[in-house]
Amino acid sequence: MVLAVPGEPRGAGSANAFTLPLLMAKLAAGTPPDRLGRALGLLGAMQAVGQTSAPLAGGLAAEVSWRWAFAAIAVVALLLAVCRLPPDGPHHHAGPARLRDAWRRSVLLPGLLALVGWACLSGLSFLVAFRLEDTFGLSSGLRGLVLTGYGLVGFLTARHVGGLSDRFGTRSAAVLGLAAGGVLVAAIGIFDSLPVVAAAWALGGVCGQLIIVAVNTTVLSAGERGRSGAISVVQALRFLGMAAAPAAFTAPYHADTALGFLLPATLLVLVVPLALTLRPGRR
Repeated sequence: MVLAVPGEPRGAGSANAFTLPLLMAKLAAGTPPDRLGRALGLLGAMQAVGQTSAPLAGGLAAEVSWRWAFAAIAVVALLLAVCRLPPDGPHHHAGPARLRDAWRRSVLLPGLLALVGWACLSGLSFLVAFRLEDTFGLSSGLRGLVLTGYGLVGFLTARHVGGLSDRFGTRSAAVLGLAAGGVLVAAIGIFDSLPVVAAAWALGGVCGQLIIVAVNTTVLSAGERGRSGAISVVQALRFLGMAAAPAAFTAPYHADTALGFLLPATLLVLVVPLALTLRPGRR
């Protein structure tokens, strides 16, 4: 969990980029292939809880002193550090992992989808905050409340999204998430209605889960060799997309409010044909 003041741009930390792929690889190693989507959906739900609570917790801490936000992170990190994970299975020692094993089409294509999905959907929380302030004049607290809708809805639906991926395949989940996400992001920039903007942003949480569960399931179900390296590359591209979003979309937004949202919406739709070429995971 990264604590942040609502409306301020934030990127993913290097600690997340290091630990999350290891956790995902271990999860995939101990989960039957036909239930991998559900397991990753549950993991996504836990991530959504962190994403939901971060703006609220960061905002509350900032009301007293911004230092308390960092103190809370340190305490949580220490508690997690002493939690023991299950031991690695024998297959983890079958041979040395090489980073070059991950640089192949079956990894880079899902990684590209993760980059675009997180840059143009999950990474737009700062832009939505600008919209809420500039158009509707919401205070910092109310902006943070609206922003929590994305993570809350993502949390409530993540396990169902994983089940959908298991049942209909990762290709269908990715296409649905990207196409619907593009429509919702465009709606945020076009409609000058607070209920519409809030609802579109909240429903975007479902689309974000559809994309990332599909991407992660595709990569982790591909085989044992290079699994950790492959998912590391995908997560690195995902975090890169989120970090690049402020630099890519702030200027277009200030030039024209609608353009700031139509640009990422268009990018989401443009990569739908690439999602159609994914090699489906288990069905």
